[in-house]
Amino acid sequence: MFQSATLKLTGWYLLILMTLSLLFSVAIYQIASSEINARLSQIETSLRLPRNYGFPDLRSDQLHEGEGNLVIGLVYINFLVLGIGGVGSFYLARRTIRPIEEAHEAQSRFTSDASHELRTPLAAMKTEIEVALRDTHLTKDEMHELLESNLEEVNKLTRLSHTLLQLSKLDYSNVEREKVEVNRAVTNVIKTFDPQGKRIHFKEFESPIYTMVTLGSVEELAMILIDNAIKYSPDTSMVSVTVTRRSGKVRIEVSNEGSGIPEEQLPHIFDRFYRGDSSRTNASKNGYGLGLSVAKKIVELNDGELTATSAVNDTTIFTIILQTSSAPSKSVEGKS
Repeated sequence: MFQSATLKLTGWYLLILMTLSLLFSVAIYQIASSEINARLSQIETSLRLPRNYGFPDLRSDQLHEGEGNLVIGLVYINFLVLGIGGVGSFYLARRTIRPIEEAHEAQSRFTSDASHELRTPLAAMKTEIEVALRDTHLTKDEMHELLESNLEEVNKLTRLSHTLLQLSKLDYSNVEREKVEVNRAVTNVIKTFDPQGKRIHFKEFESPIYTMVTLGSVEELAMILIDNAIKYSPDTSMVSVTVTRRSGKVRIEVSNEGSGIPEEQLPHIFDRFYRGDSSRTNASKNGYGLGLSVAKKIVELNDGELTATSAVNDTTIFTIILQTSSAPSKSVEGKS
C-alpha cells in the first residue's frame, strides 16, 4: 500500500516538476528566439547592405540554426531534469510517506498487542467456566475459587482498559495546566506505596518546588515510576526517590536495585506493550508494558524529559525533568 502511494506521489511530484520545466523551456525559447532575430536585424541595419545582397536569406538561415541549437539544448536540459527530478521526487515522496507509514505500523502493532492482551485473560476465563460447567460434582469451595480466579482476570481487563483509555486521552486531550508543589505531590504518592517508610527512601529539596503541569501529572508520573521500581527490585532492597532543582528545572529521580535493563532494551522500554525478558515479567510481576509509555506521553505533554539509565544487575534510574514555576502567593495557598 505504501509502496504504491510512494510511486503515485513520485509521479505527481515529477509531473509538476516537468510541467514547470516545459513551461520555462517554452518561455526561454520564445525569449531567446526573439533576441537572436533582433540581434541579426541590428547587424543588417548597421552594415547597410543593399537589398539584393541576400542578407535576409542568410539571416533566416542563421535564425533557424540558432533556434535548432536552442531546441536541442532545451531537450537535453529537460531530459536531465527528468532524471534528476525523478530521483529527487522519489526521495521526497519516501520522506513524506515515511512518518505516515511508521504511524500506521505503530497503530497496527498497538492494535495487535492490545488484542493479544485482551484475548489472554478472556481465554483463561472461558476455559475455567467451560471446565466448571462440565463438572457435575462442583463443590461450593471450588465454585468460590473459580469466581475468585475470574474476578482476578476481570480486574486485569479493567486495569488494561483504563490504561488504554488514558493513553487515548493523552493523545487527544486539551492541555489544561495547574501549579503543583512537586514535593507534596511526590510525598503523597510515596505514602500510598510505603505508609511506614520502610521500603522507599525519599530525599526532597529543602524548599518547595512548583511546576506548571496538566492535572494530576506529577502524581501519575511518580506512581508509575515508583510502582515500576518496586516491582522490579528485591523485596529487601530500598527504592530511592529524589527531588532536586537545577538550572530552573525540577528533577525527579526514581532508582532501584535489581536485575537491571540490558543496554539493547533501553531504547524500547517506552514503547507501548514492550516488556523485557521473562525475568522481568514473570507471573508475579506481570504487567502490560503500558506504564512507561503513559509516563513518556505525560512528560512530553508537559514539555519535559523522561530518561532511563541502567545495566544488567545494576542500578536503574528513571529521571523526569520539568520546568519550574514561581511559588504561589499566600492568598492563593490559603484558598487551596
